[in-house]
Amino acid sequence: MFIQTEATPNPEVLKFLPGREVLGSGAREFRDAEDAASSPLAKALFDLDGVEKVYFGPDFLTVGKDVHHEWPHLKAPVLAAIMDHFTSGRPVLNEAAESGHDETVYDDETQQIVTEIKELLDSRIRPAVAQDGGDIVFSRFEKDTGVVWLNMRGACSGCPSSTATLKAGVENMLRHYVPEVTRVEQTLG
Repeated sequence: MFIQTEATPNPEVLKFLPGREVLGSGAREFRDAEDAASSPLAKALFDLDGVEKVYFGPDFLTVGKDVHHEWPHLKAPVLAAIMDHFTSGRPVLNEAAESGHDETVYDDETQQIVTEIKELLDSRIRPAVAQDGGDIVFSRFEKDTGVVWLNMRGACSGCPSSTATLKAGVENMLRHYVPEVTRVEQTLG
């Protein structure tokens, strides 16, 4: 099994491409070892000293480290844990994957706006962000203010350039295609 690695804009996160499906559809973020209880792979990664967060995408995963560990020392154990998992035949998750976006129900007019926002995120923004090992997920829309709240995940979470991506890229695109949007903010957590 050959696992490719790619740097991400976040120096504390590496993207791993195992050459096979990780989740197929959906995504899942693990912020700590307690979150990882539902995934044998995430649990194995959190068992490594220095691993702080894990994110599963359709065909990749990202691993975030703490500032006290360096990738030249941590990369080999992470690769070994990934390889061991995929050769074992165990499932990636012990439960169904998250769908991604928040599924709050809105009134008809607001729901149409939210649907447009989600379609833009899914068709234009999320694929581009996934190239860097991250994800941007819809959290909520405030109709009165026009504010869209998004959750940055994977390599985007805590990335030094995520604010610029959110404001310069995502906000401009959403405001252009969905006139009801006035600004974009990031949810924390």
